[in-house]
Amino acid sequence: MTSALLNLFSEDKSDDWRKNFSSFQQVKLSDKSLLYRQGYFCHHVYLIIKGVVKLSYLTEQGDEWTVALQSRGDVIGLLIANSARVAMTESAQAIGNVSVIRMEHHEFKEIVTQHPVLLWQVFEAQCLRRQQAERKLLNMLTQSVENRIIEMLKELAELFGKRCAHGFALEIHLTQQELADLIGASRSVVSTVMNDLRHRQLLEYTRELICINDGLFFNVVQKC
Repeated sequence: MTSALLNLFSEDKSDDWRKNFSSFQQVKLSDKSLLYRQGYFCHHVYLIIKGVVKLSYLTEQGDEWTVALQSRGDVIGLLIANSARVAMTESAQAIGNVSVIRMEHHEFKEIVTQHPVLLWQVFEAQCLRRQQAERKLLNMLTQSVENRIIEMLKELAELFGKRCAHGFALEIHLTQQELADLIGASRSVVSTVMNDLRHRQLLEYTRELICINDGLFFNVVQKC
């Protein structure tokens, strides 16, 4: 899906899209900028061109829970009929600098309807997100916190990791609370496990990045 959508909306075709679809716009967002907010209406669909977007849910008690991280090629927004009259159930916020293509829901629907292959790929992506949510729930019920952390870091390394001297570096600002939310555990338990993994030289982390040891860390993943 990523390559097909990004190729369709490549920068050299932007002028043509703007001529035919008035809401089509490429937008650059700085760190922590909101694309849309939980409880508010959103008339737009967003295609992420560059960077990472955090989806989060705010509880009635005022606690924020990180639901998912979306990246290049992902489509976010409410992809249902009458979406402009349905309040968003989550917030979307940039992590670092982010570039997106923004267009109104009805125009995005018209575009994918004209390109059946894209329509199917958007459908596949939504199915994948559902499967990931189901796997997360299953892991919460059956896996230890350490195994869930390892599995999540492996997934993040595949999505956002860059090669470094020790293995992979996750160059996104991800707090221990956000990591805890992603695996369904408490921050204190995640902190204890992360410190233990660092003591065993499986990873190193700072406030700005997580460095995963290529040789040791993935040996542990294979045993999980």
